[in-house]
Amino acid sequence: MTMMEMESENTEKVSVCLSGWLWIKGIVAKMMAKIDEIAKQTEKMAKDDPRKLIHSLKVGIALTLVSLFYYFQPLYSNFGVSAMWAVMTVVVVFEFSVGATLGKGLNRGVATLVAGVLGIGANHLAIVSGKTGQPILIGLFVFLQAVLSTFIRFFPKVKARYDYGMLIFILTFSMVSISGLRTNEILELVQKRLSTVLIGAATCVVVSILVCPVWAGEDLHVLVAQDIDKLGNLLEGISDECFKTSEGGDSKNERSNLVSLNSVLDSKSNLENLANFAKWEPCHGRFMYRHPWKQYLKIGNLTRQCACRVEALNGYGPEGIVGIVQESFSRMSSESGKVLKELASSIETMTKPPFPDPALVNLKIDTKNLKSLLKSKLLEDTNLLQMMPVAAVASLLIDTVIYVENIAEAVTELSSLAKFKCKDANGIPGESAMKNSKNPKQFATRGDISSVRIDVDEADPMK
Repeated sequence: MTMMEMESENTEKVSVCLSGWLWIKGIVAKMMAKIDEIAKQTEKMAKDDPRKLIHSLKVGIALTLVSLFYYFQPLYSNFGVSAMWAVMTVVVVFEFSVGATLGKGLNRGVATLVAGVLGIGANHLAIVSGKTGQPILIGLFVFLQAVLSTFIRFFPKVKARYDYGMLIFILTFSMVSISGLRTNEILELVQKRLSTVLIGAATCVVVSILVCPVWAGEDLHVLVAQDIDKLGNLLEGISDECFKTSEGGDSKNERSNLVSLNSVLDSKSNLENLANFAKWEPCHGRFMYRHPWKQYLKIGNLTRQCACRVEALNGYGPEGIVGIVQESFSRMSSESGKVLKELASSIETMTKPPFPDPALVNLKIDTKNLKSLLKSKLLEDTNLLQMMPVAAVASLLIDTVIYVENIAEAVTELSSLAKFKCKDANGIPGESAMKNSKNPKQFATRGDISSVRIDVDEADPMK
């Protein structure tokens, strides 16, 4: 082998080693970058909502507690391998909020108890029928309960609150009734399974309530108030844009408004889940027994319908709001935003909204004036094509005002059902406000409002 060939071979080896080293270095660099990205996401998530980190710790505490059945021999000798059901129960039952955990725990416990009793009864009937008929009857019972239970799950109310319980019922009944074919200790099997399930569920509920509890009802309360407040800010933003030129828009502000609007429009499933979980929760804080959680869903539904009108209204932009009605549009949008923000504040602080609300009274008067202005303008102006966009925007704004009024009525109903406190003269919740509110000299008469409301309600699509 010549010198040149040896140098060439050495060069190739060095090149291969260098390529391999660079490849390994690149993989390590990518892994480190991925780890760094995950660490930043974890830190951001923990800062945005520390409750998620606390929930993870709570699950760890609950699992550690139920695992004691395996660590200590006296506990293990009583339950044996069945102690694993307690661990499984913690894994599947422990949820983020107290209501969700309590609902799942009760579903699992009651379903296990009922299915166990029925499974023992079915097995007893099968034994009475003889060895030949026993497997036939067991198969028939399993088939019938599976068909019936699965069909019941399709009922909306059952699906919303008891779906998990129905699944556990199907599983437990099948296990107990079928196990009776191969073992004579079916009562002991049911007793151990029920005991461990109840222990696991009770551990979840106790840890969930005692260690930094997360209440679904409180989250629902805050979310409804936030949605109304976002809508109020959007309407005030539309009022500010009425006197801006189309070239002076703020793209960042528009994106922020779009995100807020979409969060309101997409809140239905979240509100329904929170309301369902809240119904399972015991009295806590400001929320007493039989709190009107359904009323929050009604307010949320009206808020989303109002948001649809605001979305359409926002689509026209300031260039669509021109002419002599520009000032009316700006004033009505601003008043609507103020009313909604006052309502959001009333829900958040659990205080009764003012009645009658001066801003709402002014809004109704402005609506009546806008209708009169449009009628006179349509009669005077022969250029109907030019008036059509103005009339469309006016119609959307009037619909928005109607929904603002409906939201105000729903919040007033909520304050009555939930027994919100009254505000005194300084805006502080207290009993003195109840006495002051009975003084008719402080407010306009109801007759003054009803005369305006009749005109507004004529265009109400809800009636």
